[in-house]
Amino acid sequence: MVRRCPSRVLRVQFRIMKKTCFHCGLDVPDNISLTVVYENEPRDTCCAGCQAVARGIIDAGLGNYYKQRTADAEKAALPPQEMLDRLKLYDLPEVQAGFVEAGAGGEREALLMLEGITCAACVWLIEQQLLRTAGVLRADLNYSTRRVRVLWDEGRVRLSDILLRIQKSGYSAAPYDAGKFEEQAQAERKHSLIRLAVAGLSMMQTMMFAVPEYLYGHEIEPVFLNVLHWGAFLMVLPAMFYSAVPFYRGMWRDIKNRRTGMDTPVALALILTFAAGVYSLLGGAGQGMYFESIAMFVFFLLGGRYMEQVARRRAGDAAERLVKLVPAFCHKLNGYPDSEKAEEAAVVQLRPGDVVAVYPGEVVPVDGTVLAGESEINEAMLTGESLPVPKQAGSAVAAGTLNISGPLVVRTEQAGGGTRLAHIVKLLDRALAQKPRLAEMAEKYASSFVFSLLLMAVPVFVGWTIYAGPLQALWITVSLLVITCPCALSLATPTALAASTGVLASDGILVSGRGSLETLAQIDDVVFDKTGTLTRGALSVVEVRPLSRLNECLAAAVAGVLEAQSEHPVAKAILNHAGSLGAEGYTEICAEQRANYVGSGVSARLTVNGETQIWALGKADFVAGISGKLPEAGRIEHSGSLVYLGNQHGFQTAFLLADETKAGIADMLGRLKAQGMKLHLLSGDRPAAVENLARRLGLDSYRAEASPEDKLAYVETLQRHRRKVLMVGDGINDAPVLAQADVSVAVAGGADVAREGADVILLNEDMRVLPQTIRQAQRTRAVIRQNLIWASVYNLIVVPLAVCGYVTPWVAALGMSLSSLVVVANALRLLKKEVV
Repeated sequence: MVRRCPSRVLRVQFRIMKKTCFHCGLDVPDNISLTVVYENEPRDTCCAGCQAVARGIIDAGLGNYYKQRTADAEKAALPPQEMLDRLKLYDLPEVQAGFVEAGAGGEREALLMLEGITCAACVWLIEQQLLRTAGVLRADLNYSTRRVRVLWDEGRVRLSDILLRIQKSGYSAAPYDAGKFEEQAQAERKHSLIRLAVAGLSMMQTMMFAVPEYLYGHEIEPVFLNVLHWGAFLMVLPAMFYSAVPFYRGMWRDIKNRRTGMDTPVALALILTFAAGVYSLLGGAGQGMYFESIAMFVFFLLGGRYMEQVARRRAGDAAERLVKLVPAFCHKLNGYPDSEKAEEAAVVQLRPGDVVAVYPGEVVPVDGTVLAGESEINEAMLTGESLPVPKQAGSAVAAGTLNISGPLVVRTEQAGGGTRLAHIVKLLDRALAQKPRLAEMAEKYASSFVFSLLLMAVPVFVGWTIYAGPLQALWITVSLLVITCPCALSLATPTALAASTGVLASDGILVSGRGSLETLAQIDDVVFDKTGTLTRGALSVVEVRPLSRLNECLAAAVAGVLEAQSEHPVAKAILNHAGSLGAEGYTEICAEQRANYVGSGVSARLTVNGETQIWALGKADFVAGISGKLPEAGRIEHSGSLVYLGNQHGFQTAFLLADETKAGIADMLGRLKAQGMKLHLLSGDRPAAVENLARRLGLDSYRAEASPEDKLAYVETLQRHRRKVLMVGDGINDAPVLAQADVSVAVAGGADVAREGADVILLNEDMRVLPQTIRQAQRTRAVIRQNLIWASVYNLIVVPLAVCGYVTPWVAALGMSLSSLVVVANALRLLKKEVV
């Protein structure tokens, strides 16, 4: 007879044979086969979450955790499937079309807005999480505007993976949208104000219960004193469990990511103080003072953080204004030119070739070319140029500029991320994310300081417990944790950079290079290219010398008739000069038998004031063939081009031409010299022209007929002598030397390759902003140094005071908030422009 086993025994035997999860200890389902390798052996896990967490612990070299733990870990929770599915939608090409830029070799770039950032330490954490993700090539996080620009390899990682990585770090990210970002910012400000208001009310109410005890505590009967303590307890609850929630969230993120951030000591101090107050209350020790200290503590911290948030937003306002310039909708002309009926369309859906109408008072939505209409465009937000620029058919217009007077029909060349405005915003984001050497040192110091602070708190608490008892030790330890929190140290750099970069951008100066502002403040030598940088790159008549009785106006009119059909640069200079004198309509001049001799000049039979004869314009030898011998007065030494006008009666006029120096160059160079800079000129032009320009502008040294290799060697020589070099250029041949210089500046109108490689880009023609840029960099460096010194001195002073018991918790909260506000206020001084 077969004996049956009880069901209980069967269940025991089943559990013995069942596999358990190596990480959390729960049963592994039969249909799951997920393993991790630990000590060269495969270990079973019950889900992908446990597998990922266990693999992360082992790969990080923390495998001993599994030997030392006393209980199984909790089951690792993956994000809900609904959220994962939603994130996967961002991988669809049609969804990415509106905000992802495609690059070469599978590279993708997107601008994301972030939620949950509370301090500068959050920036470091998110950057590190992204940069440690395989396939992420670059992550530039702007602390002032809370945007991150991510560059990744589509073949190695997907956008949904990047968003999920940020989500797992305790933050959230979504594609940037100006409207949603503003809505999010307003909601954040609203919540901050509500929490601040609740903390303020809680502080006032707890003080109502605390003041009688302060004044008459020894006279109040115990039963009524107990009522006061319980009243203070009830009034502090809103501050403790509502207003202080952001600090708890920040600490929880710090714990999850195994780091020490700014919120950790604050939240720890709050929890310890509240726990001690409750313990004293329940034990009848009568320490109601803890509760009003908590309320004051939370109120001061939230007040400081809110003011810091407002100031930080103001500092980064320039970049935010640029992003909002392009409208969401436009007037699209689908049937143009057959029909001018306009239909409203989303700007993100526009493609090259689409035609749009821009009416007066509207913002241009795309980079394009005017097909019809005349108007004036305000380009101040892009170039810093305050005067409107006339536009007509054939003129180029840029997205984000304002149409002032008349309607325009514009053909789209670039839209969305391809516009000039989008490129400027990208450079601004990169600039605001840069970290000078001082900032990187400060971040490392701040992180180490917080960890050291937590370690220091232990012996301080133990020592004061032995000396004065646990209650006294508690508030001293809490004060130490709060007052020494290095928020000011972390704010010292990003606020200064945001303020300074915004001011420069409003003047048409983009600082995009990493650490450029810091290096720009140390410049010793400024090296200029000539053509297109100091000069316009176009000939102009600089002087007219008469060689007979022919007046200048008639001479210009005759020369203009001779050059009327030429596109040569000399011809254009002559025609422009004639136009400036009003000479094109001076007299009736008939031209016959026009002949153009390439490289020599032009001749024709002209009727001037009723007299017909042959006139010639060109080189001296060419004109001499018609006019005879050149007179002594015509033998002119000139570094530029020299053109003679003559007829059968002899030489009449000499036109001296030169590459015109840009407006304001002499003033700009004078201000640079006043700042102690050495000025150099490198050019591929002829020695006479370069020497003349260098002498006229008072430059310290120059080199003519310089190849790109010569320019590179020249700058390298200066750098070998420990000189910090600023290179200013515009052309393709300047790209190598721009890359070699410590800081490079590309001027307006320069070649794309020069502008892409430059650290500083000037968006308008006014070079006089260059001394201002250097001065602003020097001011920024000085403010950052002042902020770091203040933050360091503050900590050196308050640590001994807190350890010795001279600081109460509410004073600690006030001191920490004020130290952060001092740093932010000092950085905001950079928003005020300084005249150089």
